[in-house]
Amino acid sequence: MKTSRRLAAISQRVTKQYHDIWDCCCDHGLLGADLVKRNSANCVHFVDSVPQICQHLEQNLSHHLPYTSNGSTSQWQVHCEDVAKLELKGNGTQLVIIAGVGGELCIDLLKGILSNNPKFNFELILCPVHYQYELRQFLHSQEIGLIHEQLVEENQRHYEILHLSTAKHSPISKVGEAMWQLSNPKHQAYLAKTIAHYRRMSGNNTHPAQLAYEALQNA
Repeated sequence: MKTSRRLAAISQRVTKQYHDIWDCCCDHGLLGADLVKRNSANCVHFVDSVPQICQHLEQNLSHHLPYTSNGSTSQWQVHCEDVAKLELKGNGTQLVIIAGVGGELCIDLLKGILSNNPKFNFELILCPVHYQYELRQFLHSQEIGLIHEQLVEENQRHYEILHLSTAKHSPISKVGEAMWQLSNPKHQAYLAKTIAHYRRMSGNNTHPAQLAYEALQNA
């Protein structure tokens, strides 16, 4: 299967080698497989809570990526477990990737990961499919810093890709000021669509997100 534009953009954010990369809610495993081929980590971990997905993924990976060893650590591993219970390794740089799930679920997963690894600095790449504003609010409350953010279009939908760190970096914006190219008509259309969504949600009231995005639109 061909890597989508969205997954390719996430993969391109991985510009250095990590000790461990955790491809969470990995589904088909295309992203993690690409990172294994690029030797982006000592070990790429594929994590999903559905046994059938994990079994099929392990068979597929074994066929396309021979199960070889890099030092004392396998180049890839499949874990059938709840992402919210993930415990990171105690040494080396760690990158956790969560893509293709809603923002609300992403928040729940992050609460678990942060709780299980309270004194461990690691990086995150997130690409939620909904509730981006709410996710950004949560990240801001946890003082998770921004490394990079971008807006990617795929099949007439827009996806926000957030590269973050639990170590000190620039604070994250609740509306993502750094990713917008407001001279781009497609970005303008996505912003207008986002504002309309929060107008519908708020009814007779005004949602804080609506005000925040309107301020960005009028800047």
